[in-house]
Amino acid sequence: MRPLFLSFLLLFASGFISAQPLSGENFPLNIGKNYRIYPSHVAQTEVFLVKSPIDQNVMFAGCNTINFVPFFISEGIYTTVNGGATWQGNDTCTGEPIAFHGGDPGITIDKNGTFILTRLGRSPFIGLYSHYSYDHGETWSSQKVISTDDLERAALATDANPASAYYGRTYAAWVKFATPFPLMFTSTDNGAQTWAVQRQINSPANRSAGGDLTVGPNGEVYLCWAGVTDISPFKEVMVGFASSTNGGADWQIKENAFSVNGITGILANKNNIRVNGLPSIAVDTTHGPRRGWIYIITGQKDLAPAGSDPDIVMYRSADGGTTWSPGIRVNHDALNNGKTQYFPNIHIDKFGAVNVIFYDDRSTTNDSTGVFLARSVDGGDTWKEYEISDHHFEPLPIGGLGQGYQGDIIDLTSNDSKIWAVWMDNSTGTYQIWTVPIEFANLDGVDEGQQAGSMLLAQNYPNPFSTKTRIGYRVPASGQVSLKVFDMYGALVAEPVNEYKSPGFYEVTFNPKEIQDQAQFKAGIYFYRLTLNDRVETRRMIYFK
Repeated sequence: MRPLFLSFLLLFASGFISAQPLSGENFPLNIGKNYRIYPSHVAQTEVFLVKSPIDQNVMFAGCNTINFVPFFISEGIYTTVNGGATWQGNDTCTGEPIAFHGGDPGITIDKNGTFILTRLGRSPFIGLYSHYSYDHGETWSSQKVISTDDLERAALATDANPASAYYGRTYAAWVKFATPFPLMFTSTDNGAQTWAVQRQINSPANRSAGGDLTVGPNGEVYLCWAGVTDISPFKEVMVGFASSTNGGADWQIKENAFSVNGITGILANKNNIRVNGLPSIAVDTTHGPRRGWIYIITGQKDLAPAGSDPDIVMYRSADGGTTWSPGIRVNHDALNNGKTQYFPNIHIDKFGAVNVIFYDDRSTTNDSTGVFLARSVDGGDTWKEYEISDHHFEPLPIGGLGQGYQGDIIDLTSNDSKIWAVWMDNSTGTYQIWTVPIEFANLDGVDEGQQAGSMLLAQNYPNPFSTKTRIGYRVPASGQVSLKVFDMYGALVAEPVNEYKSPGFYEVTFNPKEIQDQAQFKAGIYFYRLTLNDRVETRRMIYFK
């Protein structure tokens, strides 16, 4: 491991680390000092972070907590109610029965501000259990049974959109450890007091692993998982995807949405820690031009665009998961340079920017690592990268917890003014949750005044559409607003909006069946144009019958 003072000296001398031209650069970032959110003697690993949908100042972090003398595994509960100025918490979720908690938490905060946590149980309580808290994690309910199967950690997501038909519903998904190793699913409509009967989503030819889920801008539920080989080391060879538009009642399933070559195994250069490339998923719920776009991030190697060392690769879909882009390499250090990027996670902020956090050793020696943030404001076409850790550390396995275990999840979220990243770091001698607040104002490419003050015509959703579609637009100043629809020959076929508007964001539903002359509205390509005073924006949409 390179001495820390030498790492800082080299960074200071170079200013920033070189990267491939035109694709992205590693930019110096004026950040605050990294700090532990809840200093402890207990190991804190596999950290998650969520914010409240009703109060941007409330955030909830959860993790595995591990102690050997006396031995216990539980779930750390760490919260802030003042936007990260101070944190409080507990290294143990206090929901009964405390002695039989098995860690591996999933966390979320629902529409009422209820904290929800799922976890594994230990014998005799094998399975998946949940707890809820009405007081920001200070006290917790007793356990509620979700499943008594042997299973993997559950991922959680909640529908926080008041316009959704499933507003307030919270979803959970996990992999069952029994043939065919399917992805399982359930939901709750009452803040985890009760859960629906679990159901199997897929019937994979390969094993499933590492399920993740998110909720779209109109209440869609999106799931992803890795398809892995049936023999050790259970190599990740594909990513599966499923979507539901009716709250999880019915599903469209693709066992192989796209092929991958995950980094499952050990990193010999990092003291043989165990790693994986399991996918994580996010969706743009803003009213920007990429509203509804879905993004999946993975860790891969030896499959383009990844090189011969572990890289971060992203895929995106602009049509609800029907089709997916080729892989997009997120980190832009030189290809095949022997540097290692791993454990990515993804978040879409209020600007619709794609933010990816990951471990990265390009500015230190191969036995050590730092933490990077990659950010794209154009849906992944271009990236800027920032090293957000102010020191490096040498990853080490935690003995007694399986070969190479050090935890394999780091996370990030954002509120109105900052991105918050959390990761595990053993530089104190024990793995702890570290964080740093990153001001939007310090990120290149973010001009909040411009974002809020410009006219915007969003892409219609869904697109293509067969019945009706929604069109969002932003009006920066009062004026006469016109929204017109033209066919591909320039003939006007409809005018959904023609009225005086005050500043704000608006959304209109366009239904071809409501126009006067339906005969002229045939399947094909159409253009819709927004006009405000002397400003005009146009987009394309596709209609099929």
